Amino acid sequence: MVKRRPGVSILPLMLIVILCVSWLTQLNQRDEMTYDEMVQLFEQQKVEAFRFTDSSTLMLQVKGSDQPVRCRIHDYILFYSDLNDLVKEQKAAGIIKSYSYPPPEGTDWLGIMLPYLMMALMFGGMWYLMSVRAQGGMGPDRMAKFGSAQIRGLSEKDKQVTFADVAGADEEKEELREIVEFLKNPKKYIDLGARIPKGVLLVGPPGTGKTLLAKAVAGEAGVGFLSISGSDFVELYVGVGASRVRDLFEQAKKQSPAIVFIDEIDAVGRQRGTGLGGGHDEREQTLNQLLVEMDGFAANEGVVVLAATNRADVLDPALLRPGRFDRQVYVGLPDIKGREEILKVHAKGKPLAEDVSLRKLAQGTAGFTGADLENLINEGALLAARKDQHFITMQNLKDAEIKVIAGPEKKSRVIPQHERELTAYHEAGHAVVMHMLPGQDPVSQITIVPRGMAGGMTISLPEEDRSYLSKHYMEDQVVGLLGGRVAEKLCLNDISTGASNDIQRATAIARKMVTVYGMSERLGTVSFDSGNDEVFIGRTMGHSRGYSEAVAAQIDQEVKDLVDGAYRRCQDILEAQRDKLEQVAQYLLEHETMERDAFLTVFGEKTHEQPENVPAADAEDQD
Repeated sequence: MVKRRPGVSILPLMLIVILCVSWLTQLNQRDEMTYDEMVQLFEQQKVEAFRFTDSSTLMLQVKGSDQPVRCRIHDYILFYSDLNDLVKEQKAAGIIKSYSYPPPEGTDWLGIMLPYLMMALMFGGMWYLMSVRAQGGMGPDRMAKFGSAQIRGLSEKDKQVTFADVAGADEEKEELREIVEFLKNPKKYIDLGARIPKGVLLVGPPGTGKTLLAKAVAGEAGVGFLSISGSDFVELYVGVGASRVRDLFEQAKKQSPAIVFIDEIDAVGRQRGTGLGGGHDEREQTLNQLLVEMDGFAANEGVVVLAATNRADVLDPALLRPGRFDRQVYVGLPDIKGREEILKVHAKGKPLAEDVSLRKLAQGTAGFTGADLENLINEGALLAARKDQHFITMQNLKDAEIKVIAGPEKKSRVIPQHERELTAYHEAGHAVVMHMLPGQDPVSQITIVPRGMAGGMTISLPEEDRSYLSKHYMEDQVVGLLGGRVAEKLCLNDISTGASNDIQRATAIARKMVTVYGMSERLGTVSFDSGNDEVFIGRTMGHSRGYSEAVAAQIDQEVKDLVDGAYRRCQDILEAQRDKLEQVAQYLLEHETMERDAFLTVFGEKTHEQPENVPAADAEDQD
């Protein structure tokens, strides 16, 4: 951030002062008499006394007036030659009682040159300010530091972060513990001939705790910690990024042993040759200098580089080779045990009610990152405070969970009745189909209250973590996604744009089954995907499709057959469960939101106390 320099606020002040001086000068000039008027007063013998305050200002005491009159004399010698004889005569006659001429002096060069000096200073200041702004607020002091790295150290709070504050990443902490041990006791490794990794790359989705792990390594080791963002290297001027890389490692050597942490390294470490520019590109120059500093002729003993990114696939291969980033630590999504530990960390110090079960909350938050879980606990606390509660209840946390997933409710939105009916049948279709498909995630909540960009939602939360997906599970996913469109057609004999996202997701799953996972019997176990979704110009220009037009037509037909088959399965399910579909839709129209207990009651699977106004299941469906 460019700080505003003090000189910027002086310019308006100077203009105001100049205007005020000009106004006062004009005001004073109104009270002054002209030279001719002054001469007439002497000739009419009305002047009792006069004196010169300086060589150009004459003050006259006129008969019959208590206030002196001012007259500006531009040439004192002219006044003396015109009126000196008359003044002596009137003095001798007693008309003029007293007078004084200014003492003889040289030319007032300061008074003459001062206005010109002020104007020169004013224009010089304006030129300086405009030049500073044109350079982005870069004054002389900043010019000297332009090539220096913008390094940030650890705050006192961050210095207290240890591995105990990082939950749900036991394997990752074990990998990084070697770095801590080396920094604390390098002799143990040197005696065995072991070489500690020069660089460790933390890879994983956003919000999984990569930066927190780096802080914990610094906190455990108790050594110097130099943090910088990858974007801080890249500047408009070529060579500045390389200069900052050199400065970064020079400062790290001075604090050795030390940790250098580069956040979002993909901003500067992207693969070379993937653009249209040549080797003079600023980012490539910076990357080249980073490669040399990490493993070049100059040794960086005692300096360990930690870097974080969620785009390891775009990094340059030379950056990832042994000797630079020797080790990659994948920081993935936490499992159910990890999520529970993370929730305990973030719930520490917060007043939880007795009904809160962090274990159950962890079961229903599969796919949440550490940042999501922290946000969930915080949103639950905010909801409790909004209701003036003294404790955070389980219902607060469940509401916060839905809010984190789908956004806040928009109950104030006015929705026409026919749109409410369409949304109710749409969401009921999703819920009924997903419930009837074995192996699909259980329905947790159905609502027709708008959230975010969605007019309604059917929320299903997994009961366990999945490391891979089977063909049958993915086929059932496509069926469940088409439940809304089929319900609209079946119950209202009309379709809407509300199913557009469902169709896109269903088509994407079917296409991946065919082209990526080799799940098509017609095309066989063959991958037709390039495996590279990058948008680099240099890559896509030389990229060609690895299959013929005939195969492309077969892929399209196979994808269509999968989606059409799923549509027919979905239609059969809803026709067989038409009464359940109607009951769920009518409940939604009346109550807007249907919880899992009420939904299971419709299918006769209710185990708890039956809620009010829930239609009971038919006797023939009680099996």
